[in-house]
Amino acid sequence: MRHGYRGLAAVVLLSIVAWSSGCSVQRFAANRVGDTLAASGTTYSADDDPELIAAALPFSLKLMESVLASTPEHRGLLAATSAGFTQYAYAFVQQEADAIALEDTDRAWVAWNRARRLFLRARDYGLRGLDVAVPGFSAKLRSAPREAAARASAAEVDLLYWTAASWAAAISLGKDEPSLVADLPAVSALIDRALAVAEDWDRGAIHSFLIAYEMARPDVECDRVANARRHFDRAIELSQGKAVGPHVSWAESVCLPQEDRACFEQALGAAMKINPGDDPPTRLANTILQRRAAWLLANVDRWILPPLDETGAGTEESR
Repeated sequence: MRHGYRGLAAVVLLSIVAWSSGCSVQRFAANRVGDTLAASGTTYSADDDPELIAAALPFSLKLMESVLASTPEHRGLLAATSAGFTQYAYAFVQQEADAIALEDTDRAWVAWNRARRLFLRARDYGLRGLDVAVPGFSAKLRSAPREAAARASAAEVDLLYWTAASWAAAISLGKDEPSLVADLPAVSALIDRALAVAEDWDRGAIHSFLIAYEMARPDVECDRVANARRHFDRAIELSQGKAVGPHVSWAESVCLPQEDRACFEQALGAAMKINPGDDPPTRLANTILQRRAAWLLANVDRWILPPLDETGAGTEESR
């Protein structure tokens, strides 16, 4: 009986302490749920069914936002939410829009604009996370991008990456908005800082991103292809050759603008040879990107002229 009273006293004392410190059971529970949600990424990334994940992700993302309403400074959950919205927008909204565009550009723009809004939502969660980790970060980023980024350490590499990736993706879909394009110096500062503090993060994800970004960034005057090649080689090395992303990025960002059909087909062929099951943590991403590789190969004639036969006409295979 004495132990029962002692237990009751402990509960009462805990309640008084919680009340007097301004902390609530609801906040405690929200933080615990936030911890769980922030750590649940591998449950999705190791899946081999993109359709299942496409159906499940909207609920998960809204749950994350609901929990953040109760615990708005949960650094891990802010990073996970930024990552989740970025990946959902690219894998299941933008890619669908790209496919629709082959038949109906008006419908495609509706989907592209939705993807852009989702990327911007992801960016905002990333900036919130950086503000939690480095107070005043986002305000400084607007006025002095390089100086602001220099305040972030390797501990913030996930936030640096997902904020840069989502921001760059939004800009790529909003080139008609000068105010959005003007944010490119901030994107450059974020991804360059991520590269400086943790270049080997997440099996070469930073280098894989930079393959495409080096080809488009406005603040580089040197050999863009050579820069992209260095990032491609490092991405392959860090992923141990098990990542589809670098090959697809090389095909779309380097081969396609040069209208180099052989380069394009070779890169995508290499992507298709990778077995997603060889690296479970990236199985979902590899599966989705292989589908994109197959789609790009199937439609190559829409972007690159078919090879010519000896008479100067397209070959029978390309027709």
